[in-house]
Amino acid sequence: MTHTSEFNIFHPEPLLIVVSGPSGVGKDTVLQLMKERGKLLFHFVVTATTRPIREGEVHGKDYFFISSDEFAKMIEDDELLEYAIVYNDYKGIPKQQVRDALASGKDVIMRLDVQGAATVRKMAPEAILIFLTTESEEELVNRLRERKTETAEGLNLRIATARQEMKRANEFDYVVVNKDDYLNEAVDTIQAIIHAEHHRTHPRKVNL
Repeated sequence: MTHTSEFNIFHPEPLLIVVSGPSGVGKDTVLQLMKERGKLLFHFVVTATTRPIREGEVHGKDYFFISSDEFAKMIEDDELLEYAIVYNDYKGIPKQQVRDALASGKDVIMRLDVQGAATVRKMAPEAILIFLTTESEEELVNRLRERKTETAEGLNLRIATARQEMKRANEFDYVVVNKDDYLNEAVDTIQAIIHAEHHRTHPRKVNL
């Protein structure tokens, strides 16, 4: 029995997985649980950002917290897979980090806002885009309010932006609902999607 280069059942192609969605849907929490489970070999991309570090966050783990000048140099040197201004701060994905992880055979998971996911889709059409959402718009607004990390003006901006981003779910390959108190179910669904994608007879081949 022969196997084509496109389909090798013994060595599936590494996947590029984007977990996205509006602020407040639980992207960080979902990815943290995936890391804790440790059942699958993933490379979790660390995003670079110019926003100030928040209490409890760790540089190099949650984000790479860098200055605006450092970020500008990364843009000039074409070192970012994608970048955008998010609530007046820059965020971006270091390109070489993703290439190295894919080359090692690991699936790569990145957490992006909706705008960033659209950018990756243009650059890497074979990426898997997963839209994470809440059970309702009301639940999303409540989560944003309960975070209490924004000024009243900043909160209103996030809520308005989130409502617009919810309308873009149909641009993604999959939608996963992260209900309150059902975090494990959301992670189970994402892992099932990845598992199924590795069993495609016409696998996705990501080129960056």
